[in-house]
Amino acid sequence: MKAVILAGGLGTRLAEETSVRPKPMVEVGGMPILWHIMKTYSAHGIDDFVICCGYKGYVIKEYFANYFLHVSDVTFDVAENRMEVLRGGGEPWRVTLVDTGDETLTGGRLRRVAEHVSDETFCMTYGDGLSDVDVTSLVEFHHAHGRLATVTAVKPPGRFGALELDGDRVAGFIEKPPGDDGLINGGFFVLEPACLELIVGDDTRWEAEPLSTLAERDELRAYQHLGFWQPMDTVRERDLLNDLWESGNAPWRVWGPVARDRPPCPVPMKCRHCAAPLESVFLDLGSAPPSNAYLTADRLAGPEAWYPLRVLVCESCWLVQTEDFA
Repeated sequence: MKAVILAGGLGTRLAEETSVRPKPMVEVGGMPILWHIMKTYSAHGIDDFVICCGYKGYVIKEYFANYFLHVSDVTFDVAENRMEVLRGGGEPWRVTLVDTGDETLTGGRLRRVAEHVSDETFCMTYGDGLSDVDVTSLVEFHHAHGRLATVTAVKPPGRFGALELDGDRVAGFIEKPPGDDGLINGGFFVLEPACLELIVGDDTRWEAEPLSTLAERDELRAYQHLGFWQPMDTVRERDLLNDLWESGNAPWRVWGPVARDRPPCPVPMKCRHCAAPLESVFLDLGSAPPSNAYLTADRLAGPEAWYPLRVLVCESCWLVQTEDFA
């Protein structure tokens, strides 16, 4: 199955970032938000991507053309004009980058990549939102109901604090509550190729005529996701996502080995290569005395002075490393 990601918009409310790069390339935790979205799909076995480029699309093309330079340690043999990748690594991805125009609307972008998705069910989402949606269950839900389209319905996150009032008396204050009971379009669609026939041209908004027509024809179903979902439309939302990543508690980080079956990292640590949080101990080999330069009788007799031999694996770049010790 393929996943189409819309990555061509202007991102005007993030102007300080998007003056030099498209919004999907704005970084969260040192990696483009586009990368995080792709990692989410990849965690569910979807590794074939079609990226709808537009505004500053060459930045996205450069990123994937030089992917190993962005994520790996390398050695350059200038005399031989050769590069050797030392550490880090790629992903099991096939990435098709399609120029869909600077001014094309969402439906038009989807229509322009029709030749790449015209023969099978495919996923589609926006390149500026993160979620812990269970993509596997989403796809199963789509196949079970048999309609042409599925949209993931989510609760909008709260943007402002709310007052709890008793008449004109302020009885309490709720800091940035979630949205009301209404559900909104959260992206993460599953679509049949026939949906593309409803798109007239570049000026078609996917969220307008095509979705309305699908609903009128009873060909649209909603997969309700009440877990984490967060768009990145503003500087505040960018900072929120970065804070979550830096805290080691990013809800959308569903990829990598299943850390819950392993003991947690005893102290907060970050990967020495990519700075991603290290969350669990991959292998515990006990402990050992300090290096020979510091061996003394009292240290050999006191195991509390020995250092741990815990092996940690970064779930972002897969660097194997030992725990830091004093």
